[in-house]
Amino acid sequence: MHPPVPGRPVTPEAAAAWASAYTGKTVTPSKIRYLIQYGRLRRHSDGDAGGTLVDLAELASYYREQREHRTAWQEQLGDDLNWDLSFDQCSETETTKHVHRLHPYKGKFIPQLVEYFLDDHTDAFKTGVFFRRGDIVLDPFMGSGTTLVQAAEMGLHAVGIDISAFNCMIVRAKFTNGDLIRIGSSLRAARAGTEAFSRRNFDDACDRELKKSLAAFNAVHFPPTLFRRRIHGKPEEEQAYGEERLALFLCENASVAAKDETRDDVRLIDEDGVAGFLSEWFSPRIRQEMACYLRLIDGVPDEDARTLMRIILSRTARSCRATTHYDLATLKERQVGPYYCYKHKKLCTPIGSICKHLRKNTLDTIARLEAFAALRQDVQVAVLHGDARTIDIPEAVRAEDPAFADRIATRQIDGVFTSPPYVGHIDYHEQHAYAYELFGIPRRDAEEIGSLSSGTGRAARRQYVAGVARVLANVAQFVRDDGNFFIVANDKFDLYPAIARESGLAIADRYKRPVLNRTARDRRPYAEFIFRMVKR
Repeated sequence: MHPPVPGRPVTPEAAAAWASAYTGKTVTPSKIRYLIQYGRLRRHSDGDAGGTLVDLAELASYYREQREHRTAWQEQLGDDLNWDLSFDQCSETETTKHVHRLHPYKGKFIPQLVEYFLDDHTDAFKTGVFFRRGDIVLDPFMGSGTTLVQAAEMGLHAVGIDISAFNCMIVRAKFTNGDLIRIGSSLRAARAGTEAFSRRNFDDACDRELKKSLAAFNAVHFPPTLFRRRIHGKPEEEQAYGEERLALFLCENASVAAKDETRDDVRLIDEDGVAGFLSEWFSPRIRQEMACYLRLIDGVPDEDARTLMRIILSRTARSCRATTHYDLATLKERQVGPYYCYKHKKLCTPIGSICKHLRKNTLDTIARLEAFAALRQDVQVAVLHGDARTIDIPEAVRAEDPAFADRIATRQIDGVFTSPPYVGHIDYHEQHAYAYELFGIPRRDAEEIGSLSSGTGRAARRQYVAGVARVLANVAQFVRDDGNFFIVANDKFDLYPAIARESGLAIADRYKRPVLNRTARDRRPYAEFIFRMVKR
């Protein structure tokens, strides 16, 4: 089949087939629809059938711009940049498949990167096979468990270590082994109970009126595709227009927009343990709804269900903080009323109740666990809460799974795939501060390596080198002599040669990949390294 000729509008399916032939990579119809939705392509209408059509001349122009974009990145980041490792052909659905999106987590790598190095394929870039089915892989900086999840999908046994108790909770939730039908029933009952509590005690009339006014205003002033195309690549124009239209909305809808922040300030449930963070970043109504759900968690006898309920509540709470949608990950400023949203390209308002997100996240959690259960292989997985600088891995595993500990002691671990914190980049405990307060989990911030609060000065870099090297040196004693250590890092300070020396390892290969999915307002060229280290 010959691809369509550019210049004639075609369906997204035909456009995807043409784009696949044009680029030499698989392009799906959903990718084409994504480009339309976010204003990269114009939506053409099929007058007779009412469907969406795409102009292939515009699509060809888009891909030419993408090639120019790649050239510019190559010029800034170096000729050793390997674009194949960007995985730009993967849709967001693919990079967040099944349980990888069970809970938001800053600073994680995409599963395709893990799969690339753990599977048994070779190519011009990856010339060796480093892991095989049945091997044991270790991630001493486990985070949200991407390495462990992908290992389980690919038939590898896995061990993960993390200093954060909440991170361990996230990963254990992903590996739920209980009856999903029974667990799902408990989750739905808790959601229904919280919704009933909210209906009995709170009035949504004011919120509904505000959202109705916003929807009507946005339809006129922020038409989705047209507005996105107009301001694409013009941040100053977007900011000025957004601020101007926000002022107009507030002027025209003064009575509706003036929400009384204290209107729901009632104490229906005693908010035991509500500390500074929860008081500052959550409205009184949302705190009450969360307190109701917490009580319902306490009444569930099954530990697997309770763990999943905590993850659902945490995920919901993160979305319902009193801030803008585009600052959910950073919490720069408290937001109460309407604002221009750089993420959604229209006027938005903070969430007023957890119920909608609780319902969505409950259903999504069940679906993701079912999808992962269909892919998981019969492998052993250990999630260890501890300090990877000092932990005795076989003994720590033995407390959870003696048979797996015996396997490790007998054959050792086959290799490592991990991503240490980037120096001075993220405070990992702080990003989930709400969860630590909600569930009363002890924090170990002082033991984090490379935390944002430590900075990036010389002293901080020395501490970072010493910390990561201690981890690698400690875990290396449990890894076989010919094992491979894959370290994903943003090494802009060139610290990893020293880390390798201090840990008794040597850098055997260095791979460099562009990182494309930055934040909505930060698209600067950025690359990270994947170091392959071996024992000296």
